[in-house]
Amino acid sequence: MSGKVCSSNSVVQARRVVEQLRVEATMERIKVSLAVAELVQYCQNHRRSDPLLTGIAANANPFKDKKTCVLL
Repeated sequence: MSGKVCSSNSVVQARRVVEQLRVEATMERIKVSLAVAELVQYCQNHRRSDPLLTGIAANANPFKDKKTCVLL
């Protein structure tokens, strides 16, 4: 009986995989060069608001330590 349950589980799993592959096969894809060009354009348009490029002001940094460490 255990063999039947295991077999039926693998059939269900295989059907799910096949269905997922069918969905992925019907997706419209764009060329990598077009995607890269759009990504570069987006990065250039938003570079002024990127904290990794411009940094975070000390007064606006939520991760700044509230107190300094003092050793006695």
